[in-house]
Amino acid sequence: MWQVLVSGVVVFPGLFFAFRKVLPSIFSRWTDADVVLVSERVISSIHAIMATVAGIIVVYSCSSNVITDRHWLATDFVIWYGVPYMSYDIFAMYLSHYHRFRVKGHKDHQGHSLRTVRSFVQKEFELVLHHIALLTLLFPFTMFFRDDQGDFFIGCLFLTEISTPFVSLGKILIQLGKQDCWLHKVNGVMVLLSFFLCRITLFPFMYWAYGAHYGLPVYAVPLHISPAANLGNLCILSPQLYWFVLLCRKGYRLYKRSGKSRGTLPANQLSDRAKEE
Repeated sequence: MWQVLVSGVVVFPGLFFAFRKVLPSIFSRWTDADVVLVSERVISSIHAIMATVAGIIVVYSCSSNVITDRHWLATDFVIWYGVPYMSYDIFAMYLSHYHRFRVKGHKDHQGHSLRTVRSFVQKEFELVLHHIALLTLLFPFTMFFRDDQGDFFIGCLFLTEISTPFVSLGKILIQLGKQDCWLHKVNGVMVLLSFFLCRITLFPFMYWAYGAHYGLPVYAVPLHISPAANLGNLCILSPQLYWFVLLCRKGYRLYKRSGKSRGTLPANQLSDRAKEE
């Protein structure tokens, strides 16, 4: 068990370290903030692809009986890569914030400090809370409180990561000064579509699948399952709705901006543009 857990602990920090070494040799004019942000986003995409593949396998394997069908990935993926990734990503997000904080030229910047940590938590509060909730709620539930049931629904939750590569690609294109190219515009549509389908409509789908198993209409499912399950779903869905609204607003702003300005940013303005976004 510990050897499996260590494999996840090594993979993500190892990739992060490798990208931080390789990217400056390819993009020599990038700052540390640029390198860290892109490294973090690439690894987020790698984890998301792994989670999506695992989710597809679990959902497909457990579709005959969504309550009792089992697949080893439903629990093992969480242990091997889910928990290590969420733990690593909190640190990677902090490091990205730290370098942006330094690039901004704050007079009170004195390296890693409690002030920097507090600033990071305040700026990324929703994401930090999301990661901590997954570590403290989803992991124990997956391991100890399911009575070996519901692998289908755990697989469905893995599928929420489908939108992550598109979100990451959008930020990387902005980092490269390609926010006005056709790929960024197409990717923006894919962000909204994948986010809506796999992070919002996924929850009504799970309720429908549960209801179909027991012969219940969707509206009756919340009364058939425990209040704790409803509350857990609401806690996961609520930030998704909030982030989707933010994505729609940002997409609208970028659409309006693209009509007013053309061209890409010079390489020495990458960090400044990243801060604005």
